[in-house]
Amino acid sequence: MRPLAALLAILAGSAIALAAGLVMTWIVILFLPANEQRFAPEQPALVRAMLIFTAFAAVTAASFYGEQRERSWRLPAHAASILMFAVAVWLYWPK
Repeated sequence: MRPLAALLAILAGSAIALAAGLVMTWIVILFLPANEQRFAPEQPALVRAMLIFTAFAAVTAASFYGEQRERSWRLPAHAASILMFAVAVWLYWPK
């Protein structure tokens, strides 16, 4: 495995783990109707994070696949991965 592929595998795995954890958190909250009022303020932020990290996971997984198979579209996929990483860092870096 080439170094770029290893880095993409780490990024994709981390993004997939984050997205899966966020989706599972959302599912758990759905099954807690007694605490709906308590979790209501968190719903928009949770949905936004789910969308961002699911998109990040999809883009980095595609980039990893393109790198492994040496597809012609891998460079735009790498650029999209860098862009999604930058978006995630910009949105979630502590201010």
